[in-house]
Amino acid sequence: MELWSRADPQLREVVWFSLRCRALALLLQAVFNLLIPDHAADAFSPPRPGPRSCWDVLVERLLGGLGRWDAEHFLFIAERGYLLEHNCAFLPLFPLGLRLLAALLPWPEQLQPRGRLLLAAALLNALLAALAAAALLVLGRAVLRRPRQAFLAALLFSVSPAGVFLAAAYSESAFALLAFGAMWQLEKGRSGLSGLLFALAAGARANGLVNAGFLLYWRARRSALQLQGRAASPRRPCQAWRQALGLASSAALMCAGVSLPFALFQYYAYLRFCEPGAAPGQPVPEPLLQMARDKGYRVAGVGADKPPWCSQRFPLVYSYIQDAYWNVGFLRYFELRQIPNFLLALPVTLLCSWAAWTYASTNPRHCLTLGLERSKSEERGKARDGFCGPAVFVYVVHSTALLAFGFFCMHVQVLTRFLGSSSPILYWFSAHLLLEHEPLLWSTGTDNPTSGKRPLGGSHSSCGKGTSDNPVVRLLLNWRSITPLSKSILGFFLGYWLLGLILHCNFLPWT
Repeated sequence: MELWSRADPQLREVVWFSLRCRALALLLQAVFNLLIPDHAADAFSPPRPGPRSCWDVLVERLLGGLGRWDAEHFLFIAERGYLLEHNCAFLPLFPLGLRLLAALLPWPEQLQPRGRLLLAAALLNALLAALAAAALLVLGRAVLRRPRQAFLAALLFSVSPAGVFLAAAYSESAFALLAFGAMWQLEKGRSGLSGLLFALAAGARANGLVNAGFLLYWRARRSALQLQGRAASPRRPCQAWRQALGLASSAALMCAGVSLPFALFQYYAYLRFCEPGAAPGQPVPEPLLQMARDKGYRVAGVGADKPPWCSQRFPLVYSYIQDAYWNVGFLRYFELRQIPNFLLALPVTLLCSWAAWTYASTNPRHCLTLGLERSKSEERGKARDGFCGPAVFVYVVHSTALLAFGFFCMHVQVLTRFLGSSSPILYWFSAHLLLEHEPLLWSTGTDNPTSGKRPLGGSHSSCGKGTSDNPVVRLLLNWRSITPLSKSILGFFLGYWLLGLILHCNFLPWT
């Protein structure tokens, strides 16, 4: 507690604000789940025995909304393992964490496994989301070099439009923490620890494989800047090439390490569903077998025919499931009946596209040279800070690549949570817009002490001196007087945060 009391006030505020938002989300989903009847969705819903005790009824009433849609897969995997083939689209890190926590904490003996896992998910994701917000804060400080902007971005993450997925039994909170933490470690020059965290992230979500690009870019930029620094001085060509090859080899090994958890899981799935004699470790209940027969699910060790993907040159169960079960592929979602889902993804698509255009139009040369050329301002130590600074380039590329892939190759409505849990750009650019265009924030500060504006956080304290005043709350309290742009940004964040709790927790379609 003493260490916590001496912690950075901004960091304390971010963590407490995140925890309060998670507590409010749990309360609201319980209320909405009681008031609104569940929709009879055509989604994975394994048969479960009826409640054995009042504890089961209580937990289901209070936390049942956290177990909807894909959360059913995570809870099922944590309880029974990878028994069904299409469960293999959900990577094992988060279910393993749920299972471990559910086994360690002292629950009432009468509580069934599902109730224990729901409680474990609520506690674990509340903690992970708060830590992810803290990781985004320190990452923003390292990259943006503007504490106010980093602080506001971390607070916006706590009311993310993907907020329901940070609270429900999904892997988004774990992935965000690992990804933001790995990015921060890389900014600090700790490539080994960064690679380890990126590898764990790839064991939580498949799009974690893309994060290997950060390691490649970091190595490439480091090598390019070293070569430019020696351009004016005599050097041995062989030594320079040897160093470049060493850096390339190191980067390749790191990328292989990032991919290792995903590859090992594909091998595990191959052994489980393709090798003869593979059988589940526990008897499969008849209701579950009947559901599998009715829905066409393939059960591990049941049936003589091998799945089609087992005979492929590179047997990837993940790609097969996305294709065969959910029809995921290039332009497959471009249908007239999917227009409502494209509209649902429109705000995050516009915001991230605007971010990419703003950065590219502000730094055309930096973008054309892929950030591998040291600018004159960098050489003089006067590089631009904030969202348009040179250090943000790789994050903009990452966000834009995810946006393009998600828009053209995925179920487009998942873009909100896909980008909201994978890239800091959504939060950095929103904070940039608010600080650039909201007079209420101008009157209370700037990161630049020469501008004549007082720092964000109140008239008696400075952001640079560690104020913990919450600008998001202040904007909401002054809703009528803030600009239309600020209302649009906060309306998108809070509107999706609230709608997600109402719709998702009652088995209604959402992002």
